[in-house]
Amino acid sequence: MLHIIDARTGEPVDAAPARRGLTRVVVHAAGYDPTALRVLLVADVLVRALELGSTPVWALLAGEREQAELRAAAAALGIRPFEDSRDAGTGPGEAQAIHVVGEGGGTTPVGTPLPEGVPAPEGVRIAVAPVDPSSSVIPEDAAPAAVRLALLSRRRSEPVRLDADALAEAQDTLARWRHAVADWARRPSRAIPEEARGRLRTAWEDDLDTPAVLRVLEWVEASDLPEGARFETYAYADRLLGLELTRDVGSLA
Repeated sequence: MLHIIDARTGEPVDAAPARRGLTRVVVHAAGYDPTALRVLLVADVLVRALELGSTPVWALLAGEREQAELRAAAAALGIRPFEDSRDAGTGPGEAQAIHVVGEGGGTTPVGTPLPEGVPAPEGVRIAVAPVDPSSSVIPEDAAPAAVRLALLSRRRSEPVRLDADALAEAQDTLARWRHAVADWARRPSRAIPEEARGRLRTAWEDDLDTPAVLRVLEWVEASDLPEGARFETYAYADRLLGLELTRDVGSLA
């Protein structure tokens, strides 16, 4: 069961109701900047985790400014489209709402408190720490998947840097993993080992701990598991991470 820390209380809660009703995920981002993009990425991973647990999800984006820019940047990072919340009512059979916001408790501009007298939306609230202001501009030549991996390499409660060193490290890791996955794909497929599957699910079900998921992949990479099993494990984890780890399958001579 996926558990997340509710920013309202600081306590873990079930991200999906036991009765498996619809979960509405609402991202609150007033404009476009790297922090807003990180908030949207966390919501994307949350949606993927819920879907892996067979929970129906309705994903919405709430904001007023620079929505076209934010959506374009999100699409480049492999973030799946979110509907406009202004056109939404209540989903049929909705059981729970989860609001993904910038750290600081706000649900208007990222990190901005709600105006006095404006009630907070009902439902669980996930707070996302900012991108370090010193690296607040993503280099134009940065590979989108490397940006995504760099953002996923820190827990959402921790600030993250997108400087040249972080992006270069992410790019090197992606290149190594994609080459390994393409190589493993040439061997007979094997079932995902239960230990690997269990480690992955334990990691992401603990408050969307993506760095722990990445550490499991490092363990699998260095393990003596059959190559076909390593391929299937990486492909399974990528359903959550969205890093296109199988992109180069079939490219090796």
